[in-house]
Amino acid sequence: MVAAPKLATYADLLATPEDVKAEILGGELVTQPSALFEHSYAQSGVVDGLRGPFDRGRGGPGGWWIVVEVDVQFTDHDVVRPDVVGWRRERLPSPWGKRPIDVAPDWICEVLSPRGVRRDRVVKQELYARHGVPFYWLIDPVEALLEAFTLERGRWVLTGTYDRSAVARVPPFEAIELVVADLFMPEPPEAADD
Repeated sequence: MVAAPKLATYADLLATPEDVKAEILGGELVTQPSALFEHSYAQSGVVDGLRGPFDRGRGGPGGWWIVVEVDVQFTDHDVVRPDVVGWRRERLPSPWGKRPIDVAPDWICEVLSPRGVRRDRVVKQELYARHGVPFYWLIDPVEALLEAFTLERGRWVLTGTYDRSAVARVPPFEAIELVVADLFMPEPPEAADD
């Protein structure tokens, strides 16, 4: 008889080195290398575009917490660290000193990386739907695309796909116009002819 594998818990995640991005998905401890420059640039672009109007209330309605890479626990065996995540403050009034946060987010944004596409598009997308996260964004920094999804009756509905030419009101942040190009690195200059 073979013993069932031990399912990872938050204690296992805390035992990983602090400089390693780790998550627990379906009881499996998953580690990732540090992000590529374009990944971090897109992550920062999202925060730059949303934190002022939605977290701080500058030029927008406020009322949100917008943060990067905090531990979110859905179950004992599902703990994620989204690239960017947000909660309406009435649902998470006092986040200070909490780790992990066990309140399902109101919005999650994942920036795709070459080794994590399946994880973000399939595993996490299904996990977030199962736990009622109402809004999910996927950002592809290579293709310079933003895909926005809304959860309707337990299923994701694509509400829009935006490229760098778009200036759009993207749920749940439709109170402002988001300049999508600001999420991505500038396009490289055309190669000079020899």
